[in-house]
Amino acid sequence: MAQRYHVFSLPPELLETLIPRNLISQPPPPEVSTLIHTAPLVSDNARACNICLGATFADVTEQRSHFRSDWHRYNVKIRLRGGSPVTELAFAQLVDGLEDSLSGSASSDESSDDSDAVKVLVNKIKRTSRSPSLSEERQTPLTALTWFHSPPSTQIGVYRMLFPIDTPAPSYLAELKSIQERVEGGRKWAMFMVAGGHFAGAIVEVSRPAEDQDSTFSAKTKKKPPKPKPETSILKHKTFHRYTTRRKQGGSQSVNDNSKGAAISAGAMLRRYGEQALRDDIRNLLLDWADDIQDCERIWLRASVSNRRIFLDYENCVINKGDDRLRTFPFPTRRPTQSELVRCLLELTQVKTSHLTEEALRAQDEAFLASLPKPKATPSVVPAAVPEKAKPQRLTKEEEAYREKWSRLLEMISKGRSEPLKSFWEREGASLGGIDALIPEWIGDRHASLLQVAVQSGQEDVTRWLLYELHADPTILVPSSGVYQEAANESDISNAPPLQGTGSRRTAYDLARARAIRDIFRQCAGDHPDWWDWFGAAHVPSTFNKEREEARDEKKKQRKKGLKEKMREREARERERESKQSDIDDEQVEAKSEPRSQDPTAPRKLGGSSGAVDGVVGLTAELRAKVERERRARAAEARLKMLTGA
Repeated sequence: MAQRYHVFSLPPELLETLIPRNLISQPPPPEVSTLIHTAPLVSDNARACNICLGATFADVTEQRSHFRSDWHRYNVKIRLRGGSPVTELAFAQLVDGLEDSLSGSASSDESSDDSDAVKVLVNKIKRTSRSPSLSEERQTPLTALTWFHSPPSTQIGVYRMLFPIDTPAPSYLAELKSIQERVEGGRKWAMFMVAGGHFAGAIVEVSRPAEDQDSTFSAKTKKKPPKPKPETSILKHKTFHRYTTRRKQGGSQSVNDNSKGAAISAGAMLRRYGEQALRDDIRNLLLDWADDIQDCERIWLRASVSNRRIFLDYENCVINKGDDRLRTFPFPTRRPTQSELVRCLLELTQVKTSHLTEEALRAQDEAFLASLPKPKATPSVVPAAVPEKAKPQRLTKEEEAYREKWSRLLEMISKGRSEPLKSFWEREGASLGGIDALIPEWIGDRHASLLQVAVQSGQEDVTRWLLYELHADPTILVPSSGVYQEAANESDISNAPPLQGTGSRRTAYDLARARAIRDIFRQCAGDHPDWWDWFGAAHVPSTFNKEREEARDEKKKQRKKGLKEKMREREARERERESKQSDIDDEQVEAKSEPRSQDPTAPRKLGGSSGAVDGVVGLTAELRAKVERERRARAAEARLKMLTGA
């Protein structure tokens, strides 16, 4: 049976031999610095190598032979990679550690390439000396357990959550040794679980106090020594349950209300009450255990995001939200019960043990590394140059006032405010460039003149005022897709010529959707034909003649009146035709419904004669129903006569 160790009372002989477990269990090879020896002093007249330590030569031939040796090439490679060179003795020790022998000698000059031994040694030093890259560290998963190795074949695992949060991995062994010391009052933990309306909490002692030592008994005492007290013991515990979750549904009622809206049912009300009662019970329990919780070294909490607010997010809470003692269970847990708390306590305090040899650990680590995904090479993509957005030009006070005038003018025209418009134009018309000034491009309007804006808005009074009193130009073309001439800007808007040859070849008259607006153009063309090219550039079809318009209106009225009379005559003929058809149908029904003389001695067929069926062939559904009612009435009268005669 495997021996079990308590994390707070490990054997001293085991602690002395523990070393942190690396990813590769093989102990790291001695660094290059340990193989470096101090080079002997060289006289000024002797020849020496500036890279290799302690290498002196009697003549040039010996120096050249050294430059072709594997030792010198190895030192050059290491020096280029940022390492330190080694002595000839250290290099010989490195070569002896390789399985393959040297492929060349120091005096061979047949090839200038590095030998296999130099390549293997350089690659080996590169692997052992380089630190893991960020991509590899990111891909290596961080397990819940940290392992320690005790030669030759013992490994123990301890949960990382037992150590302080800010403890680096190399300091885990020192922390493990420090928690073996007993403290006054012992080490206490607080453990809480809540899920599905179930709650379980406990205050446990995980290490006996320093003053609680087993008394020693002399050999003369006949009494048996008492059994040692267990390291872990439960000081306080409490469990209760409230109805907060629908059976086989999952999720609390509050979460369901937040996602789908408040449900209106008796069960939902009971679950809401259960949640409130559970929250009050837990907080009251925390208040009762406040002194014990303050003395605890760790606080273990298993709760969902919504249930964590029961313990942390409320006024005068016992456990602060940023408490360094807070931990979550680093393994799956079951329903919150007292037995589950005991199981979790044993899982946290009992050390995991294994007995694997160095070869088995190495094979295990290599298989683990092989299973990890290889880091993807991040392509060095040069980000495309993003064009800088043009900063909006700040306007002067004069420009802001100028834009405000244009905005007010267009608003009054589009809304038909004639009186304010006339007074505003008398005051500001000249500064805006006159009646035929092109609308500035920064406004974003699809019209080129004030007359086009008034016509498009359907304002009759404004259109008449612009044509008759201000002599607005009706020949200005409507721009297409915001096409403006370069002269249509704020700096020289008064000298802008009318748009010619651009746009969709439409004028203000073409924008008029109402007949009254078009008649204003025709009236002005008839009253003042010499003002503009009304029938050409302005697209006005003809002048307005009142008598001719009245005659045309009268003709339309007469035509409508004739159409109405024709419709009335047609409806009268339809009603007369329908009445005649109904009279004919009634006569046919009466003729077919007269009783036929039958021979009383003639045999009668069961179900009646077929004459009744033949009589309704070709009739409509209403007529057939009427015939059927008459036939049944006569049959009833015949039965009554037979009864009275009898």
